[in-house]
Amino acid sequence: MFAPRPAQVASELLRVCRPGGRVIMGNWTPGGFLGQMFKINSTYVAAPIGMPSPVLWGDDETVRERFSDGVTNLRLTKRMYPVRYPFAPAEVVEFFRTYYGPTNRAFATLESEPEKQSALRRDLENHWREHNTAQDGGTAIEAEYLEIIAVKTSSP
Repeated sequence: MFAPRPAQVASELLRVCRPGGRVIMGNWTPGGFLGQMFKINSTYVAAPIGMPSPVLWGDDETVRERFSDGVTNLRLTKRMYPVRYPFAPAEVVEFFRTYYGPTNRAFATLESEPEKQSALRRDLENHWREHNTAQDGGTAIEAEYLEIIAVKTSSP
């Protein structure tokens, strides 16, 4: 998802796949929980210049374009992934700040702007809290992803 040249990624995935073989991916969707978390991050920190949004790998139309050549069968299925943490949403945000690359990068970029860091933290905590279904003090959300199964064209 985080490659700066996704068309080359799609091409390389098919190049290394044997004829009749499958390329299988699972990517967060733009409208799903994690896609919306990326959107929150992007309101505070711009993506690297020239890098398309990583969640476009979770957009049906974009994936069809990226795998338009060399594929005989392309199945795209939206699925839900349960995300569970044994701690509250505020602690989940801190966990993501420490260990999840995009969130870690966003906070690091705002190092010299503590008021923006606080606003980002508040918005992320609200996002997790609003979607949290856990009743036990932990955090439980459902994150939508796009399952991609592409079958490489067989040799003639």
